[in-house]
Amino acid sequence: MFAVVRTGGKQYRVAAGDRIVVEKLAGEAGEVITLGDILLAGEGAELTPVDGLTVSAEIVAQAKAEKVIVFKKRRRHNYRRRNGHRQQHTILKIMAIGAAPAAVEADASAAQA
Repeated sequence: MFAVVRTGGKQYRVAAGDRIVVEKLAGEAGEVITLGDILLAGEGAELTPVDGLTVSAEIVAQAKAEKVIVFKKRRRHNYRRRNGHRQQHTILKIMAIGAAPAAVEADASAAQA
């Protein structure tokens, strides 16, 4: 099963077992988080409804990207500025794609009734 999730203003196609690098998310390495903004989900060519669907992921590490050098220059004005920047990233391992725990409990109670 796969899902398209949105986090950090970007969209990622994920499946169970994938590792993705996203914009920094709060949490420490080893914590399990849920991504609730699911845009599309399916299995093979079949699409499934995304109502109540969540993606659970484990934070593998908090890391920084490669340094980006920002160099500004205006010719003939003796103007040169050099700045660097390293973007903060979070590495996620996708654990499972499934229904939210509250939705699962509601379905189970409806099935018993």
